[in-house]
Amino acid sequence: MAAASAIKTEDDILLEYEETEEAPAGAAAAAAASSGADAETKGDYAGVHAAEFKDFILKPEVLRAIADAGFEHPSEVQNQAIPHALSGMDVLCQARSGMGKTAVFVLSTLNQLQPKDKQVSVIVLCHTREMAFQIGLEYQRFAKFLPAVKSAVLFGGVPRQNHIELLKATPPHIVVGTPGRVMDMIEEGVLDVSAVKFFVLDECDKMLEAVDMRRQVMKVFMKTPPQKQVMMYSATIDDKIRPICHKFLQDPHEIRVEDGKLTLHGLQQYFVELPAEKKNRKLTNLLDNLDFNQVIIFVSSVARCEELNRLLVDSNFPSMAIHGRMPQKDRVSQYTAFKKNDSRILVTTNLFGRGIDIERVNIVINYDFPADDERSGAHAADTYLHRVGRAGRFGTKGLAISFVTTDEDKAALADVQARFAVEIPALPDTIDTKTYM
Repeated sequence: MAAASAIKTEDDILLEYEETEEAPAGAAAAAAASSGADAETKGDYAGVHAAEFKDFILKPEVLRAIADAGFEHPSEVQNQAIPHALSGMDVLCQARSGMGKTAVFVLSTLNQLQPKDKQVSVIVLCHTREMAFQIGLEYQRFAKFLPAVKSAVLFGGVPRQNHIELLKATPPHIVVGTPGRVMDMIEEGVLDVSAVKFFVLDECDKMLEAVDMRRQVMKVFMKTPPQKQVMMYSATIDDKIRPICHKFLQDPHEIRVEDGKLTLHGLQQYFVELPAEKKNRKLTNLLDNLDFNQVIIFVSSVARCEELNRLLVDSNFPSMAIHGRMPQKDRVSQYTAFKKNDSRILVTTNLFGRGIDIERVNIVINYDFPADDERSGAHAADTYLHRVGRAGRFGTKGLAISFVTTDEDKAALADVQARFAVEIPALPDTIDTKTYM
């Protein structure tokens, strides 16, 4: 539980962050240890394991929704994290993409929630509108048999008045949103967070690495009560961000599932070295010859996203595009259409690289290999992990193919292999469909 002593003021934390940012990795680890963090790494876990979801002693209505969604057995990260989340402890959870981290906080907050009229109990913040939309759908799915529980999703790109009217007409118990719009509604006086009991950051490293977004998160956090359960989740939390996370947490249980290894079980990974002018031909050949359910193609810029999508559509491929410069209404519409399988190919930027869960996607193609982002501080290896994690979700089979063109691409590929202790071979002439379908 986050206590008042854990957080002082916004300026205090921002100041402390600047000092922590330059601390060596060893100092960060020592700080985490001295804070009393209960670090748990996969391998010697001795906590409560559940063979089935019913072993967690969840509400009957929640268990019914889990069964209705077709889930029977919890994943590795759910086995480790849900018991601690249900106990009311603060949680810092790092686990690879596609293993059900979202369900940990959705199920645990729904199970603990005691809905009261016109009282917000749960705040979930995420860094993109698409993720907010998706998490909102997850709350709807697992609250299916809890009719008294109401949720709202708030993000920019939607007229403010729409959200003002929504919050006045149907006060929610759960609010999912981007920090800017959530804070806007708090300042407008239509969103009262004074009774919040659960505060969640999804993709917490992305939320806290950029100063502007971190400041927005801090403003929302400071409006909530000092005593509350705080939970943070991501696939990548480096030594620079981890101490910042701890500033929000009080004696957290820290979980790291197979940290340091790219163990996306069932995901086949390959690279193709080729000049830039041959990328389009190679891409269309792959799409012609590979069997797939749905494919996500990642590119480096909005302009390339639009142009590559136009090329694929002109070549009669069932393609669509999503990027950050699209109007919000179009982004949600495209996301919903792709999730419904209205199109089998999606061309996108890093906007879709984190947290987005499309069950049918079994191939990811890095048309442009990830690069370090100086503006956000994101490393190429972390971006690669998040991108390829869109395929092979929840331990299913999948295929990731990366185009390597420049010396920078080769260096980034080498960094991925070294960072995650994985060998990524060159793409063979033929691939057995059974390995990824």
